[in-house]
Amino acid sequence: MSDQKHHQQQHRRLFVTGTDTEIGKTLVSAALLHAMQAQGLRAVGMKPVAAGASLQDGVWHNEDVDSLMAASNVLAPQELVCPYLMQAPAAPHIVAELEKVDITLPHILHCYQQLCAQADAVVVEGVGGFCVPLNDDVTTADLAQALDLPVILVVGMRLGCINHALLTAEAIRARGLTLCGWVANTVDPSMLYLDENIDALRTRLAAPLLGQIPRLNVPDHEKAQSAASYLDLSVLK
Repeated sequence: MSDQKHHQQQHRRLFVTGTDTEIGKTLVSAALLHAMQAQGLRAVGMKPVAAGASLQDGVWHNEDVDSLMAASNVLAPQELVCPYLMQAPAAPHIVAELEKVDITLPHILHCYQQLCAQADAVVVEGVGGFCVPLNDDVTTADLAQALDLPVILVVGMRLGCINHALLTAEAIRARGLTLCGWVANTVDPSMLYLDENIDALRTRLAAPLLGQIPRLNVPDHEKAQSAASYLDLSVLK
């Protein structure tokens, strides 16, 4: 296999993490799926653990999981896309204990492999930040390490993001994983010195910037495709 072909295939499987919760991981994950589809790939999203669900027509739904499924062009069952969907919107390890859910890495990996068999590209979105506990023994960092995928870091652009981004990048590399790129997602559109903060991260993260996503004033169902137009996957390390 040529180096170029290996490089292309390597970036058809990605793990998306973020500097915090509510900073746009799902938006970026869905945008990556649209960008991959624009390259002619069959792409599917996965969110192994999600906490916060509502019952609709007898089926439990999570907004992030629904967004990833809508952005995928591979029809996969929800139990593969999200092996652990829990009801209460709180820290996963707390909800898992309350709802008697035993989160295990082998089951997540089994579901991931089944998705890989159905699609050319798989985008796996973590939960919360990089080191969020899933149970007493396992964290999201352990999950990322078990999957052994290149990592995309979503930086929520707001005050304090430089420190959060650099600490997260350090934790990713400490696990022996490759930070292959990052995305600047505008969480606070009134942030002072936005461009200067992005420049500071450009020089310190040692990974390419895939794109800067502004605050999108479009309907929710159009946001992922709109965000995809701001990403450049050709710069992935």
